[in-house]
Amino acid sequence: MDYKRLSVTEIREAISSRETSCEDYVSFVLESIAKRDKKTRSYITVDAEGAIEAAKAVDAKVRAGRKLGKLGGLPVAIKDNICTYGIRTTCASKILERFVPPYDATAVIRTKSEDGIILGKTNMDEFAMGNSTATSYFGPVNNPWMDGHTPGGSSGGSAAAVAMGLAPLALGSDTGGSVRCPASFCGVVGVKPTYGLVSRYGLIAYASSLEQIGPIGKTVSDCALLLDVIAGPDSRDSTSVAPTNVNLSALKRELKGLKVGVPKEWLGEGTQRPVTRTFWRAMDKLSEVGATWTEISVDSLSLSLAAYYIIAMAEASSNLARYDGVRYGLSHETTAGDWNAIYSKTRSNGFGAEVKRRIMLGSYVLSAGYYEAYYLKAQKIRTLLKNEFARLLRKFDLFAGPTMPVLPFRFDKLPSPLESYRIDVNTIAANLTGLPAISVPAGFAEGLPIGLQFHAAPFREDLLFTAAHAFESAADLRMLPPGAS
Repeated sequence: MDYKRLSVTEIREAISSRETSCEDYVSFVLESIAKRDKKTRSYITVDAEGAIEAAKAVDAKVRAGRKLGKLGGLPVAIKDNICTYGIRTTCASKILERFVPPYDATAVIRTKSEDGIILGKTNMDEFAMGNSTATSYFGPVNNPWMDGHTPGGSSGGSAAAVAMGLAPLALGSDTGGSVRCPASFCGVVGVKPTYGLVSRYGLIAYASSLEQIGPIGKTVSDCALLLDVIAGPDSRDSTSVAPTNVNLSALKRELKGLKVGVPKEWLGEGTQRPVTRTFWRAMDKLSEVGATWTEISVDSLSLSLAAYYIIAMAEASSNLARYDGVRYGLSHETTAGDWNAIYSKTRSNGFGAEVKRRIMLGSYVLSAGYYEAYYLKAQKIRTLLKNEFARLLRKFDLFAGPTMPVLPFRFDKLPSPLESYRIDVNTIAANLTGLPAISVPAGFAEGLPIGLQFHAAPFREDLLFTAAHAFESAADLRMLPPGAS
């Protein structure tokens, strides 16, 4: 069977009908990883033995005539900041290099319960802090479309694995665009769900009020399938909400009457010309399938980037205080009984430069005398943005813009930290407001992918899927990177 040409749906049906075995398909994916991932570096840890055992269990279930779960034997790659029982979870950091969780994250439990097969853990920016994977302790991930270019971040390994055929589905996490950025840069689909739709239990915290676990797949329907599996309330996460069904039939709806707002701020200074051209061609294509769009202005977006980084860094400094060299992870016990020395040396040696930078900045904005001047003001801006988006979403069904304002950049020409933060300008609003967003391939320039992004009102993932699927079908851009299976 030529697995390269089969869709996720076709593979699932072939396994359930015994046209192929789950073990054979999982073995094929594992062989692909072994052959081609040395260059891409999309995985940190591959659990080949565990994946084969799980595949055999799926095949036994089929032979017994039992109905398979929604994933039906499909392998799933897991970002390495999502806890997996018995499989090390490093956050791409030296400080957690040998950490093996004693439990599964809720999203992983739900994936397994629907007969998903866990392939392993994907590479990422250290503690999800970055948009390039350049901050990974294990080395950067190569963009599948062009060697030497970033795949985006922080979920770069998950997006690259899907693009290269090294996993049909993957989970990432999105704190400021960390699912959508790599989806855009790798030419795949990525979803940041409404805050609270997916449990964060087992997601190693970076900025708790901003982050969500989200699916990455080759198509909109792939992402809808995986989101349907992982969504729903969880008693272990007090921020999770009552179930909102992901309406897969929304993929077949027409776009006639759908109103789309295009914030001018998402096409402002710093947006590269190829990105702008591709975006407007995408909007013309959206018009052809029935949607109407209007340029709008969202005043508070001009303040959103500064507010986002103040809040994110403040929460990071608090969340990462737990890595002290005493309880778990790396420990430099160089001075017996001197806890301060152990704490300082462990963190100095265990964290990379970008993580240290964010901890220091976060500690500064939370310190006495600066809390009100920075952190409190940023929270007020967050409220302004949330209220303005809510008002505009009563007039429009969706917002649209380029996912990223730039093409994937080269590792030997990485932007400065400040320039890197500015690149997140189009993605951070969804995290500040808690809104759902999706990135879908919109075209190519200079041989590199460009993404189209939609935002919707809370728990209106169905509208995201409707618009993204209609555009995906009309644009027909599904292509494979060089060497992909």
